[in-house]
Amino acid sequence: MRPQLIGIPYDASSSFLRGSAEAPRHIRTALWSPAGNSFTETGVDLLGLADGGDLALSETPEQARAQIEIGIGLVLANGFHPIALGGDHSITYPILRAIATKHSSLTILHIDAHGDLYDEFNGDQYSHACPFARIMEEGLASRLVQVGIRTLTPAQHDQVARFDVNCIEMRHFADGVRPLVEGPVYVSVDLDGLDPAFAPGVSHREPGGLSVRDVLTMIQELSGPVVGADVVEYNPSQDLGGITAPVAAKIVREIAGLMISTRDA
Repeated sequence: MRPQLIGIPYDASSSFLRGSAEAPRHIRTALWSPAGNSFTETGVDLLGLADGGDLALSETPEQARAQIEIGIGLVLANGFHPIALGGDHSITYPILRAIATKHSSLTILHIDAHGDLYDEFNGDQYSHACPFARIMEEGLASRLVQVGIRTLTPAQHDQVARFDVNCIEMRHFADGVRPLVEGPVYVSVDLDGLDPAFAPGVSHREPGGLSVRDVLTMIQELSGPVVGADVVEYNPSQDLGGITAPVAAKIVREIAGLMISTRDA
């Protein structure tokens, strides 16, 4: 299957600042900027990359989740691997509900500053702080691998143990620990997993994070087929000099290239 971009302009489940609903168009603009070209670092030409546009979503969270699940289901039914342009991180849960109907054994590579494993956050079980708790509860993935985490609370440590998460905190990554990920793989990249020096345009800046090269290397070293991905939590209203959109686009570019090269291998 070929990759297809799909915008998910939803941020109503954000706990702090809204604004990530505006991200998809900015990422697309950066992706196709004449400042660059259509090739990935590994030599894959993305010219003609399929783009399904943006989903039309309700502001009501329950309705929006259902619409996202249906929208991703249509992407899959049309023979594509979705690359979702978020949006806040709550969108990963309905995306995985759709993908799990096609893939019964799935590993998630989750790059983030935050575990997003709370059972509930501010009374909301579907907050952007909770998607991976819902995903693991429902058995939508068999394994969750988290990288770059640097904000775990005792409650989230308990969830890591409960769901047997392979959680590589940033302090351990800095010591040389690396993820072992086997496919099929779903890649979920929260841009605040990167250090704010590389990606300041996020709602929850957390110093001490990953470099762009760290993230690209993890993506390029994936051996299994990537069956879907999202790049989330880019908040254009918080960006400095517009530098975060090209970072998001670069990550999207390498994920799409990996999907294509894996298909063609």
